[in-house]
Amino acid sequence: MSAEGLRVAVAEDESLSLKRLVRLLREAGCQVVATFPEGRALQDWLQTPRDVEALFLDIHMPNLDGMELLKSVRGRIPVVLTTAFSEHAVEAFDAEAVDYLLKPITASRLGRALDRILARRPQMAPARTPELHPSVHRFPVQAGAGVVLVDLAKTTHFEVENEVVWAHAGGRLRTTWTSLAEVESAFAGAGLLRIHRHLLVRPDAVIGLKPAPGGRAIIRLQGGLEIEASRGGAPRLRERLGL
Repeated sequence: MSAEGLRVAVAEDESLSLKRLVRLLREAGCQVVATFPEGRALQDWLQTPRDVEALFLDIHMPNLDGMELLKSVRGRIPVVLTTAFSEHAVEAFDAEAVDYLLKPITASRLGRALDRILARRPQMAPARTPELHPSVHRFPVQAGAGVVLVDLAKTTHFEVENEVVWAHAGGRLRTTWTSLAEVESAFAGAGLLRIHRHLLVRPDAVIGLKPAPGGRAIIRLQGGLEIEASRGGAPRLRERLGL
């Protein structure tokens, strides 16, 4: 995928790290629309509607750190966290970060993060959801030595485990995809919603939800199966359902 013209903002308190990241982003074709030396300034900047498609946030910053900023954005803008330490990775993905980059950041690793952002780009656009031909709503799952086609309308959700994407459609079916980003790209106009780093749900399949500790939510799906939305995914699902 090409990141040409992707509009990004960066918050990083280390000047050398900031210069390196801005250079790599521009070399990848991104348009860096704003940079900030600490988190509070970025948060204040976002109080006014901005034409920005992704945020790159250092985890350790003065005043307001990247993790707090990620949670405050609440999924409105894709966020990539950057840090010299790896211990926050699980918390970052649980809070719905698109990716987590360890310093020193390389061009190839940044490229994979940009691919993840671009895979979500259709969800970021406020345009009207297009009507898709019925065949576009089908996808292959493995069946013995071959494949069968499954209707998206009969699927409640997708989950990824060890780089295998499973579809839940009257059973747990192995797809040909290896990441949820691929599913999002395949069904860009279908309204699928990421509710956890490893779960992608079809909102029309949700028949109930109840609060869970830590701002999470238990989601009840058609067929009676229950899954858990993260504290970042739960409010987005409630918003989508008009709750």
